[in-house]
Amino acid sequence: MALHKGPEKHEERTISVNPFYGEANPVGGMTEAPPTHRLPDAPLAPSTAYQLVHDELMLDGNSRLNLATFVTTWMEPQAGVLMAECRDKNMIDKDEYPRTAELEKRCVAMLADLWNAPDPAAAVGCSTTGSSEACMLAGMALKRRWAGRNADRYPGARPNLVMGINVQVCWEKFCNFWEVEARLVPMEGDRFHLDPQAAAELCDENTIGVVGILGSTFDGSYEPIADLCAALDALQERTGLDIPVHVDGASGGMVAPFLDPDLVWDFRLPRVASINTSGHKYGLVYPGVGWALWRDKEALPEELVFRVNYLGGDMPTFALNFSRPGAQVVAQYYSFLRLGREGYRAVQQSTRDVATSLAGRIAELGDFRLLTHGDELPVFAFTTAPDVTSYDVFDVSRRLRESGWLVPAYTFPANREDLSVLRVVCRNGFSHDLADLFLADLTRLLPELRRQPHPLTRDKDAATGFHH
Repeated sequence: MALHKGPEKHEERTISVNPFYGEANPVGGMTEAPPTHRLPDAPLAPSTAYQLVHDELMLDGNSRLNLATFVTTWMEPQAGVLMAECRDKNMIDKDEYPRTAELEKRCVAMLADLWNAPDPAAAVGCSTTGSSEACMLAGMALKRRWAGRNADRYPGARPNLVMGINVQVCWEKFCNFWEVEARLVPMEGDRFHLDPQAAAELCDENTIGVVGILGSTFDGSYEPIADLCAALDALQERTGLDIPVHVDGASGGMVAPFLDPDLVWDFRLPRVASINTSGHKYGLVYPGVGWALWRDKEALPEELVFRVNYLGGDMPTFALNFSRPGAQVVAQYYSFLRLGREGYRAVQQSTRDVATSLAGRIAELGDFRLLTHGDELPVFAFTTAPDVTSYDVFDVSRRLRESGWLVPAYTFPANREDLSVLRVVCRNGFSHDLADLFLADLTRLLPELRRQPHPLTRDKDAATGFHH
C-alpha cells in the first residue's frame, strides 16, 4: 500500500453538508460540518456519512476506463453477493470457517492441476492478498532453501536473486526487505525482458534462484521460461550449481494455460520450484487475492510454516498477513466453478482478440509504432513513430485523460531509457465496443496533437501516475 503523510500544517477545513442530507429536518443535516483531518466530535447519521464519502469518491477515475491496471474491474452481480456474504469471515480462522478453508484448499488443488504439477496432491500452496505477497513468500522459500544448503557459509555469504530489470516492484521490495542482492538483466535493443543466457551468467554459488516473468508489466510479453531452465541446466552441467526457478505468473499464469496450452513454462519443467499468480488480475476476481504454489513439500521449507492453535484446531499458515477477509477466496472459487476451463478460455480469448484488434488499428493510424501486439498477455505497448516530432506519448496520455481514459505513459529502464511508451491493458469488461470508443477518442485527438509546435510535457514524471 502507498505510504501517506499528514497535512503539512493542521488543516481546519471542514466538509460542506447539503441541507437535504437531513432527511426529516433539512436544517438538522447541517448541525455539524465534520473536519477532514481529525475525528469529528459527534456522530453523523449513517445516510449523511455515506453521502459525504460517496460524493468525494465521484472524483475518482472510472475503473472500467482504466487501461493502466491489470486488476479486475468487473464481476457478475452474483459474485458480488457472495463476497458481501463473506466479508465478515476471517480467512485465518479456519476452524471457525471450515467451509471457506475448504474452498481455499480446492482452489490450490485446481491451480496445481492447471499448472501441471507432477503430483497435484503433493503440491503445496496458499492464498495471499495478491501477487506481491505471493512473491515475497516464494522469495523467502528460495532464500531459506539456499541458506540450508549453505549453512557453513551463511550468514557470512550474501545471497543474490537473478531477474530481468522488467520485474514488478515487489521483487525489488523483497530484495530490500530480506537483504538479498538483486542481480538484474538489463534490456537490450528490442529485447524488453530477461535473456536466459545472460541470467545464467549472473548466477553463482550465492544465487538463491532466478525469477522468470510470464507476462511482463512493461509490454505484456512472456519471458522464455523453458529456455531459461535449459540455460540453467547447462550451467549445472558445467559447474554443479543447481539453481531453482520461480515463475512470476501474476498475469500469464491465468492466461497461458487456456490460450497457449502447448507453451511449456510451468511445473512440467523440473527446475520450476514455485509459481504465483494474481487471482485479482486475469483470475477474474476483485482485489485482493493471489496464490503461491510450490512443486512439493521439499520446495517449501517446513520451518517457514507456522502452526496456530489458539483459534481452535491446528492451522498451518504461511503468510505475511494474518487476519483478512475470506470474500476474495470465495469469489475465486466461484469463478473457477462458474467458468471452468472452457469459460476461462472464452473470456481470455475475448480479451486477447480485443487487444490484437485494437493494437492493429492503432498501428494503421500511422502515428505510432507497436512494440508488442497483445498476442501473449492481452496487453500491448506502443510509442510514437520516428517521424512524429510535434508530440510524445506523455502528451497522448494527458489528452486521453480528458476523455476519461487512463493510459499510462512511461520510460523503459536500463538500457532503454531512450524509449517512452504507452501501454494498454485489455481486461474482461473492456469490450470491442469500448475499444471502438477508445480508438475514436484517440483518432479525434491526433489532428490537434499534430499541430503542436513541439511536445508540451515539461515534467514527464508527473505526466502519469503510473511508474511501473
